[in-house]
Amino acid sequence: MAILGLRHVPDPILRQRTRRVDRIDNKLQTLIDDMIETMHAESGVGLAANQVGIPLRVCVIGIPEEDEIRTLINPEIIVKRGETEQEEGCLSIPNYRGQVIRATHVRVRAQDRNGKLIRIKAEDNLLAQALQHEIDHLNGILYIDHLVNRDAIWKLVDPEADAIHNEAAFDD
Repeated sequence: MAILGLRHVPDPILRQRTRRVDRIDNKLQTLIDDMIETMHAESGVGLAANQVGIPLRVCVIGIPEEDEIRTLINPEIIVKRGETEQEEGCLSIPNYRGQVIRATHVRVRAQDRNGKLIRIKAEDNLLAQALQHEIDHLNGILYIDHLVNRDAIWKLVDPEADAIHNEAAFDD
């Protein structure tokens, strides 16, 4: 496995809609393994393929309280309900956080890394937020597009200390 280089704003790949995966092969499995390794190395909760320069509809999510790492290929949000304000961050916009509006309930359809169709339901939790954040990435949308207002973003003074105090805040 390898740690991949992250793309940061204003890299144009972050604003492009990614391509559907048509074939799950060994090359894709290696990409998934490398994305998981990169997500862990960067202490992230999720990572989309375009964040490492690959324009494919693939993302990985690892919720800290869970052992499971979810791999989503060609994910789609099929149900979105409710609304809440949440704090969010992003590995592609390092050392910043923002207050965003997200749905409270989501249902997602995707394929797992073996090609099996999966459905995920998440309500009022970090998984719901992460699913929306990562699928947005795959559609060329960043969390800053969901800010409650233009001033609802701030630079972290001490990123390491702030991360410890804001464990509930999402960093993909």
